Amino acid sequence: MFQLKSKLLATAAALFAASVAFAQDSKALIDVLIKKGILNEEEAVKIQKDLGKTAAAQEVSTSKGKYLERLTLSGRFQIQYAGLGTDIDGTAADPAATNHFFMRRMYLGAKAELGQGWSGNLNYDFAGSTFDAAFVQWKQSDQFVFDFGFRKVPFGLEEWYTSSSNLRAIERSPGTRFFVESNNGRRLGAGSYRTGIFLGGKDTSGFFYNVAVTNPERDESAAGVTGQGTATTNSLAYWGNVGYAGKIEGGTFVLSGSLGVLPDQGGKTLGAGDDLTVYNLFAQITRGPLDLQLEYFGSKNDHGVSASQDSSSSAFSVQPAYKVGDLEYVVRYSYVDSDGRGLTTGDLIRSAPSGGTMDKLTEWFAGINYYIRGNDVKWQIGYIHGESKDTVTGGSAKATTDGIRSMMQLNF
Repeated sequence: MFQLKSKLLATAAALFAASVAFAQDSKALIDVLIKKGILNEEEAVKIQKDLGKTAAAQEVSTSKGKYLERLTLSGRFQIQYAGLGTDIDGTAADPAATNHFFMRRMYLGAKAELGQGWSGNLNYDFAGSTFDAAFVQWKQSDQFVFDFGFRKVPFGLEEWYTSSSNLRAIERSPGTRFFVESNNGRRLGAGSYRTGIFLGGKDTSGFFYNVAVTNPERDESAAGVTGQGTATTNSLAYWGNVGYAGKIEGGTFVLSGSLGVLPDQGGKTLGAGDDLTVYNLFAQITRGPLDLQLEYFGSKNDHGVSASQDSSSSAFSVQPAYKVGDLEYVVRYSYVDSDGRGLTTGDLIRSAPSGGTMDKLTEWFAGINYYIRGNDVKWQIGYIHGESKDTVTGGSAKATTDGIRSMMQLNF
């Protein structure tokens, strides 16, 4: 043991005394030390790794602000392919199929830690030219964490609780999309990104909570994030969440419930004074190689169908996944009932051609995930079968979407 420590100390002194340029050429020196018997192969590999980390750290430059303690950079690349076609019953001319590669997400983020619980967080999506996060945080303790700025509200298992890098079915469920994607007269636009004030925390027992007061509109663009609001958005939305994360024999579980109250954001047309209330329940159970996710959405939408008819749209999804080695097998079933408000396959199945406005939609997804370097380098592929049916007036109609989706991901 003493001899090994002496070798490591002598070698480290020689190598770390060199400049960064010399460190980049240190392999030749290490090879000589191996030949002379001063180092063995295992010791050489360890020193090269340590030297590489030191050299990399010396090449990073910051503003050297008075209080900056740590700067962390992060990124996410997601390259996706969608091959989806939609068949509308009773029509001779179906919409053009989707057959395309595209950049789903290209995130670059930074977190600056300034001590005493203060930090700044920024994440930008170059693929969508949109913000993913931009907020100042003060962490008094694990029980009290304040965020000021732009981020996701505490609503939804797939949308808020789960990162987009961890979606087992590649894309979020149709139910999630109906409730949280931007309002287009059919989807509700209730959830996801908002600007406001957020408070959350957790204790050692597993209990967690989150509350927020935000602008009512979802808008990730630069113009939207910096905007002053309009007659349809000059009100505040209110969000609340409670949950519990615990352990079971051989695994873990999470239970959560959320509520969102959005004054003046209901109805068919925003700004008419109609209110929207949404709620969400989810559970996730992980035990050994099995992961099970269950989620439910509900709503009360004043005049959500018309000036004389309210709507109570709802949705649920069930998703089991089973992992064997580096492979994971996933199945998900989703159901959405717009309750007369209307939906399309293009609204709820990303990249799918629209099958016309219907009232209900179901989707089956079956896929495989290959964890090449854990979740940091991952390839996913799956088959999609979706059906929208019944017109909003009660007539019989159906549109069917079938095809595959695949995605390559890299995280750092």
